Amino acid sequence: MTDQPSVTATASATAAAKELDWRRGAACAHLSERSVFARLPAEAEPVLHACGRCPIRKQCEAVVDPSHTWFDGVSGGRLWRNGREVTR
Repeated sequence: MTDQPSVTATASATAAAKELDWRRGAACAHLSERSVFARLPAEAEPVLHACGRCPIRKQCEAVVDPSHTWFDGVSGGRLWRNGREVTR
């Protein structure tokens, strides 16, 4: 037995990392997780503002799929709570 990860495990980890690479281009990438996963409009405001200039806004909402995942936080330029859009 070796201490090195299997080829399959390494390939899976590489695939998972590539799948998450899109987030690095997000306008909110530098903002706190507390703001990104806020449940109140006032707390989410910095992220919602960043979404206005985000190059991956549509991809974010498609990947998170907030209305089908009971998501709480900001995705695709909108605030979600329990998978429903929160009106401001």
